[in-house]
Amino acid sequence: MLTYNFSNIGSDSLYEFLYKCIKGDIMQGKLHAGEKLPSKRNLAKNLGISVITVENAYSQLSAEGYIYSVPKSGFYIAELDTESLKKKKDTYKQTEQKETNFSPIADFTSNQTESSVFPFTTWSKIMREVMNEDQAKMMLNPPCGGIQALRQNIASYLKEFRGMEVRPDQIIIGAGTEYLYGLLIQLLGTDRIYGIENPGYRKVAKVCESMRVTVRYIEMDEQGVNATSLEENGVEVMHLSPTHHFPTGIVMPISRRYELLGWATKDANRYIIEDDYDSELRLRGKPIPTLQSIDVSDKVIYMNTFSKTLCSTVRISYMVLPEQLAERYKQELSFYSCTVSNFEQYTLSAFIELGYFEKHINRLRTHYQKKRNVFLDAFLKGPLGPYVTIREEDAGVHFLMKINTQIKEEFLLEQASEKGIRLVPLSAFYHTKEVAAVPRNTYVMNYSFVDSEKAEYVAKTLYEIIH
Repeated sequence: MLTYNFSNIGSDSLYEFLYKCIKGDIMQGKLHAGEKLPSKRNLAKNLGISVITVENAYSQLSAEGYIYSVPKSGFYIAELDTESLKKKKDTYKQTEQKETNFSPIADFTSNQTESSVFPFTTWSKIMREVMNEDQAKMMLNPPCGGIQALRQNIASYLKEFRGMEVRPDQIIIGAGTEYLYGLLIQLLGTDRIYGIENPGYRKVAKVCESMRVTVRYIEMDEQGVNATSLEENGVEVMHLSPTHHFPTGIVMPISRRYELLGWATKDANRYIIEDDYDSELRLRGKPIPTLQSIDVSDKVIYMNTFSKTLCSTVRISYMVLPEQLAERYKQELSFYSCTVSNFEQYTLSAFIELGYFEKHINRLRTHYQKKRNVFLDAFLKGPLGPYVTIREEDAGVHFLMKINTQIKEEFLLEQASEKGIRLVPLSAFYHTKEVAAVPRNTYVMNYSFVDSEKAEYVAKTLYEIIH
């Protein structure tokens, strides 16, 4: 007689749990083809559950082809492709074992946020207040660009801290920058030629590819991309991260910025998309002014996200459209609903308005500066020091580390991974290899999710690998 323990079924209903138990026994070969199952009444009595629960479980198994019924006889295990089942089971076990066994000691590829830096107490307090005081507003469908209060508070924040004069109606709220890029391409047109920095953020390229638009990958020099390259490639819409380029960390000088703004004004169809994703996290000196703030021709589309400053799972991003594009968006794309819930929008709005966001940013800068210093000290002051060169460490939560060694990049990555250290090379961010020289053994060290106590272990391990 089949026997299962129903003391911990999680969120499953009784019949779902029983269905999964029997299905699992079939998949694992504990129940064989042609074997008769207990009658519904007998199984219900043995397990201490209702007959209808057993009947529902049997019905689901029968519908999926795991069992079949014989009139006036009962239910039997169906004949399945046992070889396929075995392969599937073995593959599942291997995957499960791999996922269970591998937990990296230091993952420099992750953009996740440590739970200790998120202001849970303040956030939950504001959320409770919002849900108690603004219940009626919570149930109203927001405008296509997001609730007015959040857009107003973002506009005020941008004016005070980024020197940007924008109206709330120019701001569009969305669940992540990838979603907003998709909207932008629809607004600007799929028949345009889009330019992407090479190297650059890989997801932007993937969004463009998924929208089937023509893309040109523009090689960078030590100051970023230049207008001549854009002219030569026929680019009409250029994606830039001038304040802190990812992944190289380059800060575009003012002369190059004006050069690119001049390029944009030469044609009515030209625009610059400015990605300012981690501008608040400058760890030395004042934040770099935005390209949008010096644009007098309405040619810059500004984009930013709260995923870096709050946490990676808060999927709230926004873009600031030039006046004429904001009007076009309202006319052509206002049928899209805002993809961020009212609960999150009103909470974030109050978080900014009450000054908590500014305080949080200040604490975050201090936290990441201390954390960065721990890693820099471990890498530069120990035995590894003579073999590494650190660049672009004064902004964001990553820096570049070149390891001076004759060991091949692929081998170093493999050896580090085996010892629990996940690294991503700068070479992985090149969209095409048709550049003057793709750097090797230079790594993008994103330390946001790495425990600083592991810094010495990482430095010691990398030193051992290259010797």
